[in-house]
Amino acid sequence: MTNDLILVLALLGAAIAMFIANRPRMDVVGMLMIVLLPLTGVITINEALAGFADPVVVLLAALFIVGDSLVRTGAAQRVGDMLSARSGGSPTRLMILLMVAAAGLGAFMSSTAVVAIFIPIALRICRSMDVAPSQLMMPLSVAALISGMMTLVATAPNLVVSAELVRQGHQGFSFFAFTPFGLPILALAIGYMLVARRFLPDRRPPQASGRQAPSLAEWVERYSLEGRIYRVRVLPGSSLVGPPREEIDLRPEGVNLLAIERRGRLGTGIIRPEPSGVLQVGDVLLMDVRAPGPRVEELRALYGVEVLPLEGGVFSAIPSQEIGMVEALVPPESPLIGRSVLDLRKSGEFGLTVVGLRHGSRVVGPELLEERLKAGDTLLLTGFWSDIRRLGTEDHELVVLNLPAEHAEILPAAGRAVFATAILGLFVVVIVAGWLPTVHAALIACLLLGLTRCIDLKSAYGAISWKSLVLIVGMLPFAIALQRTGGVDLAADMVVAFAGAASPRVMLGLIFAITALLSLFISNTATAVLMAPVAVAVAGEIGASPQPFAMMVALAASAAFVTPVSSPVNTLVVGPGNYSFFDFVKIGLPFTIVVLLVSVAIVPIFMPP
Repeated sequence: MTNDLILVLALLGAAIAMFIANRPRMDVVGMLMIVLLPLTGVITINEALAGFADPVVVLLAALFIVGDSLVRTGAAQRVGDMLSARSGGSPTRLMILLMVAAAGLGAFMSSTAVVAIFIPIALRICRSMDVAPSQLMMPLSVAALISGMMTLVATAPNLVVSAELVRQGHQGFSFFAFTPFGLPILALAIGYMLVARRFLPDRRPPQASGRQAPSLAEWVERYSLEGRIYRVRVLPGSSLVGPPREEIDLRPEGVNLLAIERRGRLGTGIIRPEPSGVLQVGDVLLMDVRAPGPRVEELRALYGVEVLPLEGGVFSAIPSQEIGMVEALVPPESPLIGRSVLDLRKSGEFGLTVVGLRHGSRVVGPELLEERLKAGDTLLLTGFWSDIRRLGTEDHELVVLNLPAEHAEILPAAGRAVFATAILGLFVVVIVAGWLPTVHAALIACLLLGLTRCIDLKSAYGAISWKSLVLIVGMLPFAIALQRTGGVDLAADMVVAFAGAASPRVMLGLIFAITALLSLFISNTATAVLMAPVAVAVAGEIGASPQPFAMMVALAASAAFVTPVSSPVNTLVVGPGNYSFFDFVKIGLPFTIVVLLVSVAIVPIFMPP
């Protein structure tokens, strides 16, 4: 063992110790290694910094953006809503659907993001079914980790291992090379969790303290809005078609136009009812009507419109991603004091419509339009979310009191899920067909997502996990340093010597076990960086194909089931599931052994050593 190798191993040991202690942060450790490794003289500073230009790092950054587009546009949320609808009130069916959806979605986007998406959905369903969240959170994290075994781009270790194969002159993995292993492991995981969840604690999370945000449903009930919201379609020959909207103002009659739904070539859009706007045949008008029955019949006869049924009540009428509500207070000395609600509606104050008014705790009823405002009154306003947010930031004559709980679920790029999904599908097709390198296709996908406004520059930069990228860049030079100093060959010799004259399957199992053990203490991505060259070297020592050995590293890196700190995926579910450290050991350790045995059994079938 040379002095250079001792120095490199000492730095590696120091990095692992800092990872275990979780001090300093992982990305800071990565930066320290970039600075310290060139001081050993084994690599140059240019080689230490080369990771920033590595195609794997660029690809990961692009994939963070692609995954975020699925969240911003609501494509991922639709999957969660579908789960809720199809679970049929059965916790068992919900768990199976949740695991399948998390693994499927995680095959194309960050598993951490997948868990973050599904946690609030699962918690909401748990409350409605009276099921302890601990029964669903761990199955969710297990499925999200297994999603890393589904495709090449599912998780960073897959890309790292494939890149190492290419770097050493071997063929890398194809996009779906992992799928034959991920699918049976997912099936086993579902069966395993159906049994193992009985051993999970039935713990309920502590009740949140503090006042909860009101829901839209509470406001609809409090202000008696049910029955006042209507959707009507403009029919051919209607007198509403043609003249500007300002010439057909219905507000003095107690009818207020909230929004216009108009079908275009790319789907239905929600249009702001500008005074200069012109209505078209087929437009659907969303209206607040003060005297519902007779007034709507009058509109139907006078203006030639068709009243559309509201099968789901008032919420089926309101496009909640574009239109919302807000409670605001009239402060003392406000210039609004003394003005009537009808006057506010006519002036189009704030771009919002007053649909409810409270004097103290008393809700104003049918006389709403004639009522004059007093200091301390509470107004319920509705309108586009952009106007609601502006009300809270600009200097107006009102003080925002409450935003509804649904405000947290507003999608920044609502209505563009079809674009994000189509671009993701095109990205997969291009990779599978081999028309472009993966990183090139990912960069094109990011540009297309920007062109279709599924993302913007701010969200794109914010979506990238810079902490993860800096960690990878900081650990990549170790592969060069260990190979240059003979460390990789030494590790391979030790593995071969330990296994003796064992069969290749035993070697594969040993590689899996070492990788899984190492990933208990350091990031699975860092583990892949360190173990990939060792696995390839072991294959070379025994004259075997490197692909199955590299695959074992990738699979083991995703099998981080044993501790809550093995992966951010596990860390995310600790709080909602109210788990202890031993809960993960109790459930994760046996399943890790199952995954090891299954991997040793099936990897040589698809990838002969």
